[in-house]
Amino acid sequence: MAEILKDVSRTFNEFLLLPNLTDERCIPANVSLKTPLVKFNKGEEPKYSANLPLVSAIMQSVSGEKMAIALAREGGCSFIYGAQTIESQAQMVRNVKKYKAGFITSDSNVTSSTTIRELIDLIEKTGHSTVMITEDGTANGKFLGLVTDKDYRISRVNLDEPVSNYMMPKDRLVYAKKGISLHEANDLIWENKISCLPILDENDNLDSLVFRKDYESDKENPNSLLDENKRFIVGAGINTRDYEQRIPALVEAGVDMVCMDSSDGYSVWQKNTIDWVRANYGDTVKIGAGNVVDKAGFYYLADAGADFIKVGVGGGSICITRETKGIGRGQASALLDVVEARNEYYERTGVYIPICSDGGIVHDHHITLALAMGADFVMMGRYFARFDESPTRIVKRNGTFMKEYWGEGSNRARNWQRYDMGGEAKNKLTFEEGVDSYIPYAGPLKDNVAITIAKVKSTMCNCGSITIKELHDKARLVMVSNVSIKEGGAHDVVLKEFEPGI
Repeated sequence: MAEILKDVSRTFNEFLLLPNLTDERCIPANVSLKTPLVKFNKGEEPKYSANLPLVSAIMQSVSGEKMAIALAREGGCSFIYGAQTIESQAQMVRNVKKYKAGFITSDSNVTSSTTIRELIDLIEKTGHSTVMITEDGTANGKFLGLVTDKDYRISRVNLDEPVSNYMMPKDRLVYAKKGISLHEANDLIWENKISCLPILDENDNLDSLVFRKDYESDKENPNSLLDENKRFIVGAGINTRDYEQRIPALVEAGVDMVCMDSSDGYSVWQKNTIDWVRANYGDTVKIGAGNVVDKAGFYYLADAGADFIKVGVGGGSICITRETKGIGRGQASALLDVVEARNEYYERTGVYIPICSDGGIVHDHHITLALAMGADFVMMGRYFARFDESPTRIVKRNGTFMKEYWGEGSNRARNWQRYDMGGEAKNKLTFEEGVDSYIPYAGPLKDNVAITIAKVKSTMCNCGSITIKELHDKARLVMVSNVSIKEGGAHDVVLKEFEPGI
């Protein structure tokens, strides 16, 4: 007969943290949120760690190159979505690696024959007033010069004239060669009183740009997640179908980690993918696996060689897997079960495999709860989809600015690979496991993440912990009743209506 577990499937909202002694160490300034991203042996350091325990979900509506750059600048990591062509995903990874904490890839490029009319359209589209001119109009073509919106007056020019009539040619510009340090580039910018410094390779092809504002921004973000070459660390999502073609392209582009994006991690297809990676790359390519909801799933992927394991099925805000298939588990119960297996595995083998809690995060305090329950980092979709840096449009609905947000299992995404179970039914999404939706627009990532992290650090201090490892060891949690949940918010008062000026 069917096995029936005795425990109830629990969510984060059914738990509260109990305060521990707040000692002299426990102030937010002393809290370190550094956390391992990939497995490591006892007594060693992981190859990759994050400075914030936050990663963005492998979703078309969440993790593009802008999200990857913005989150890495704050200390977290993005996994660029895999439901796109291999070439376009690899280019996104390449652009993130090229950014190099101040060295950015130009996204505003034209040829010398481009008309002023076309130039104006491009400036309006990108929002960037400085445009590079290359022989082929690409970001890495032979550099010819640049043009800005200050080089012409719309009211005084013929819009069908070529930009060559108004551009600043290369021989009249200050530029630098590839290999220059960011500090040296900034010195050139200030010495010559310019705002943009083109960086050219040995063949005079445009490599990147350094802007005065980006150097200052870099100095303002000491927690940036960088590799040994001072480039942003970035991950990428893969599937269990085309990994033999996709992974080599991503590795060539400079990806730091890959992660299988699947609703069924407890699968032979994932083991086969890991086996292929180990056979072709050994341990040089770090690969995450999942998602799973119990010990059996964890042990299977751990023994297969996964570098980190994602936990969660059906807990995402746009996920309807539980509704359509009746499969999944409350995120808190799933996480606690898998963490227990992870700890046992570590004691038995000496190998620590980080756990990523994926889904079920509704409120900021759920992040701290997930960490307290043993997660090393959390993956979020809805949270990041609200920000300027997500790839989706800002729209106005009923007088409120919203951002589009859709699940990978929706008809809009058509990401059949994520829900693929092998067999012959290829290139099909038989039924939906995700919805298409809107979420309230929240502005820039930096401002919102700062508030979230302030809450996490404050709560950790209340728990007598200044590191995530200490929180794992010290946290005390209690189940709450429905009445307790209701009591946790504002109650028995009449809330003031918001009035401008008050």
